[in-house]
Amino acid sequence: MARTPTTNIPLGFKAPTFKLPDVVSNKDIELSDLVTENGLVVMFICNHCPFVVHVIEQIVSLANDYLGKKIGFVSISSNDIVNYPDDSPEKMRKFAQKYYFPFPYLYDESQKIAKAYDAACTPDFSVFDQNLNCIYRGQLDDARPGNEEPNNGKDLRLVLDYLLQNKKLDFEQKPSLGCNIKWK
Repeated sequence: MARTPTTNIPLGFKAPTFKLPDVVSNKDIELSDLVTENGLVVMFICNHCPFVVHVIEQIVSLANDYLGKKIGFVSISSNDIVNYPDDSPEKMRKFAQKYYFPFPYLYDESQKIAKAYDAACTPDFSVFDQNLNCIYRGQLDDARPGNEEPNNGKDLRLVLDYLLQNKKLDFEQKPSLGCNIKWK
């Protein structure tokens, strides 16, 4: 199991636009469709990564807790499905339905969107304010497969609470850690 961290890039960048197919609704979703009055969480995930599987229920729980607070969520899979068929759109749809995703699960076949966001691993989280400026790139929490850390989403929940209070983040942003994106 490869252990790849989030790419450390300067915060404040504008969310790159995209238009990608949602594997559940079979509709194209654009960034502008997801913008809410309080911000947006963009997650790069996939079906087979043990790091994602370890935290997916917490991701869904966290999204359910904050969607009503007008923070948007979107998940994107950019993995090469030729060499990783478990990440195919059909299997993405089953994965999203199994875990009752309350957010779109988009397929980035060209991998251009993952590159535009400098995504490196799954899961990889970026949080954007209401102006779509990145305020956070980091982990969900300290839980990883094989460790005893609680899977509670504490880091991302803290970020979203600060976002809702219009407070500037004043704490260390730890990178997420997971499997590398499977590039073509």
